[in-house]
Amino acid sequence: MDGFKEFILKIGKVDRRWIFLVLAIVVFIPILTPIGMPIRATVTTKVVYDAIENLPPNSKVLVSIEYSPSTKPENHPMAISILRHLFKNDHKVFVTCLWPDGQFMAQDALKQVAVEEYGKVYGEDYVFLGFRPGNEAVVKGIVSNIRKLYTVDVYQTKIEEIPLMDGINNFSDFAFLFSASAGYPGTVEWVQYAADPTGVPMSSGVTSIQVNEVMPYVQSGQMKGVLAGMPGAAEYEALIGQKGSATSGMDAQSIAHLVIVLFIILGNAAFFIERKRSRKY
Repeated sequence: MDGFKEFILKIGKVDRRWIFLVLAIVVFIPILTPIGMPIRATVTTKVVYDAIENLPPNSKVLVSIEYSPSTKPENHPMAISILRHLFKNDHKVFVTCLWPDGQFMAQDALKQVAVEEYGKVYGEDYVFLGFRPGNEAVVKGIVSNIRKLYTVDVYQTKIEEIPLMDGINNFSDFAFLFSASAGYPGTVEWVQYAADPTGVPMSSGVTSIQVNEVMPYVQSGQMKGVLAGMPGAAEYEALIGQKGSATSGMDAQSIAHLVIVLFIILGNAAFFIERKRSRKY
């Protein structure tokens, strides 16, 4: 027992730089190799998954990217997981961007998933329409006449020359919409000006700070669930069975919390042992 107390006292006096080093190690390891700690999907995440899983074969799905590198850790895993789910089920994907930086985020996600992982053919399996300025005016343009808004795709190919664009004239021609959003313009504008007026179902993935803003639309049935921040992205990765950066991030966060709590307990134990000894003398 005395030996254990001495061990606790040594831990209590350890240089804080060693604590920082231990934290760095336990955070770094899961980022390199996802551990895959148990994750149970919340109801809102499961609703998103079920909505996409139950789409008819070869459905035409619009994916809108509205986030920048600053929120990439939260939004990018969502976009990648949604694309994986859509391509796995052989749906046709159309990608737009309401943010200029979203074009680079979308390009990165499509290269990884559509090209490298699934070998999809551009123009037949997916189309990258890219960014157009105008905020909610772009949403309204897609709702009314997408061909007037997008005369060419991001590679400057005429829309008429893209086989997958046949029969796509406005928002109502899509079976589903997923918005990966970090703010304005984004999820709220898609609900107000597109999904709600047309009845086309939609889901969204948002940053943690946006959850309270979009939750009323989920509760009212105007949105089919929501992926809430990095936890939502990790839950979706678990549902589709493909670990990614969100799983790594949640692993690192959970382990770091455990280590911090452990050091707090040991530090308090050392304090009480020392105080008890000082009273004896």
